[in-house]
Amino acid sequence: MQSDNNNNNISKISSAVNGALHRSPVQQQGLPKPKLTIGQRAADKLTKIGGSWGFIFFLFFILFIWMGINVTAYINKWDPYPFILLNLCLSCLAAVQAPVILMSQNRTSERDHNKAERDYAVNRKAEREIENIQQDLDEIKKLVKNNHLLGKVHVGAS
Repeated sequence: MQSDNNNNNISKISSAVNGALHRSPVQQQGLPKPKLTIGQRAADKLTKIGGSWGFIFFLFFILFIWMGINVTAYINKWDPYPFILLNLCLSCLAAVQAPVILMSQNRTSERDHNKAERDYAVNRKAEREIENIQQDLDEIKKLVKNNHLLGKVHVGAS
């Protein structure tokens, strides 16, 4: 009779342990990439180029060439000093580039927000899994304690 109780307790313990071990791991599944509009793709590409050091150095190179040619040219000065045409070009570049970069930053902010929501969902799932594992461990502790006490009672009765 006692060995049947011990076997029953051991089977309960092993089923609790197996239940805890065979739960699916918490994983963040890869989500499909969202479909981007032409404007969104263009904004991302322009931001990647226009927000780089290479672009800044290239722009300074063009500015120095422009000013050097117009200061030293004796004939056909198309933009003499104070470089009004150059200022117009730079103003147009800034007027177009700034909103496009802001659009791309807004999309980055949206992506970060979506990632934070997914991370939160994963953390909540992990928390539930940990609570389930804790319940299983508590059950295992009770079964082990009961099995240990039954063994002492059985030894004391002999």
